[in-house]
Amino acid sequence: MNTVHEAARGAASASAPRARVVIAKPGLDGHDRGAKVIARALRDAGYEVIYTGLHQTPEQIVATVIAEDAPVLGLSVLSGAHLTIVEKVIELLAREDAGDVRVLVGGIIPDADVTALEAMGVAAVFTPGADIRGIVGTVDRLTASLADMTEATC
Repeated sequence: MNTVHEAARGAASASAPRARVVIAKPGLDGHDRGAKVIARALRDAGYEVIYTGLHQTPEQIVATVIAEDAPVLGLSVLSGAHLTIVEKVIELLAREDAGDVRVLVGGIIPDADVTALEAMGVAAVFTPGADIRGIVGTVDRLTASLADMTEATC
């Protein structure tokens, strides 16, 4: 197994399907290559990935998360509007009684804004050059912790 994708496929085939993950491109940003790369890596790792496409509003994104019953949402924001968009998405998730959805943000995020995003409740922030295996590993940890919490409440 020489590539990340081959290793992920091998791990995925050995287990049951994993959680759903919504990957969304909010706002006017039209650059989705990174979002598609992450979606593919997560799919190769066994996740069911729902990619919303470009130019989604926070309302559309949250509606997709709710409709798909996805415990993880990845937002790809390159436009510089990350603070405003993420705040609105988290607010809408809470309003829809989905505040337990884990939100990940990727894009061109200044260091000072990483702390602000984390204070809003973002589980992880990934900037250009982030290791794809690290992103998949973060989703693995988040979904495992959600599964542990679900089992504890049953």
